[in-house]
Amino acid sequence: MSVAELQELERDYAIPTYARNPVEFVRGLGCRLWDDAGNEYLDFLAGISVLNVGHCHPRVVEAVRDQVGRLTHATNLFYTEPGMRLCQRLASSSLGGKVFLTNSGTEAIEAAIKLVRRARPGGTVLVVQDAFHGRTYGALSATPQESKQAPFAPLVPGFVVVPKDPDALERAVDEQTAAVLLEPIQGESGINVLSDELLVAARQACDRTGAALVFDEIQTGMGRTGSLWAYEQTPVVPDALTTAKALGGGLPIGALVTGDRLADTFETGDHGSTFAGGPVIASAALVALDICSDQDLLASVRTLGERLAAGLGQLSYVDRVRGRGLMLAIDIAPEISAPALARRALLEQRLVVNATGPATIRLEPPLIVGEDEIDEAVRRLGALAE
Repeated sequence: MSVAELQELERDYAIPTYARNPVEFVRGLGCRLWDDAGNEYLDFLAGISVLNVGHCHPRVVEAVRDQVGRLTHATNLFYTEPGMRLCQRLASSSLGGKVFLTNSGTEAIEAAIKLVRRARPGGTVLVVQDAFHGRTYGALSATPQESKQAPFAPLVPGFVVVPKDPDALERAVDEQTAAVLLEPIQGESGINVLSDELLVAARQACDRTGAALVFDEIQTGMGRTGSLWAYEQTPVVPDALTTAKALGGGLPIGALVTGDRLADTFETGDHGSTFAGGPVIASAALVALDICSDQDLLASVRTLGERLAAGLGQLSYVDRVRGRGLMLAIDIAPEISAPALARRALLEQRLVVNATGPATIRLEPPLIVGEDEIDEAVRRLGALAE
């Protein structure tokens, strides 16, 4: 089908919640994508940090093909090995507690909200300005962005918003606070790194009051910042974290991971999911987790992130580069529209990036990217200034 035909189907049959670009991708491999006309693109978005292992990684493909031919689904009323092994791997690679598997990042946040309120019934959940935690009702209520929340009010009560200021956060946490929920690096609002001072203040306030500290690592996890989990590069350890996006190697999955303190908070029947932790997706996730845990790969993410940041900083229209590892954003000159620039990059230079606001471009290539591809992406972005 042509793009025009797909757009017609969308107009007639798809609920119009997405602003799609006029490109149909039909194949992907590594850091490359191909459209229906055979044109090749360099992917520096990775499905918004989903394809950390790249498109169609052969080990992920092999795991899925093997499992889908044996058992696709059994429900969580019974045991399947991949899901249980994935829980063990996630816990041992991070906080050492227990794991609840979900189908997505926003579902992992919903599970986290239920968990902390189970631990402290009626408690509030504190979040900071510019946060984004998802679009289901609990996660949306934890996302203090007027444009996203206003059309769907009233929201879930019990969420408190504070500035990204250590003193303000510490004052706001008290014995009625169930949890402080933070993204170590705020992704959707433009790759904003929360300061170590803020994270330390949150940890100290939670320790003082008995609240739980929860990190949303849906976008930062799985090696994106140069360590398997972003918290490993901070001075603090959370009581729980959520992950998703890259966990499935391109397939949909999420997880809530706890430390010892919250490991046994949920009781039988408190939460559940029909599809979560199914054998096919868990098999893919086990492989993706192994790949993203490789220390050589993580060192490469840090090195290549520095190379990409340096190259981006030389572009004439770039005012600022920020981020960590291969989770980067550029703020561009005020006379340039970031959405228009991202569209030009796609259509003129066949480079996939996206705009997170009127003046910010987000770059999150697969972690398997090489030096030549880093340099090529910078060259293609530079060509947009000519």
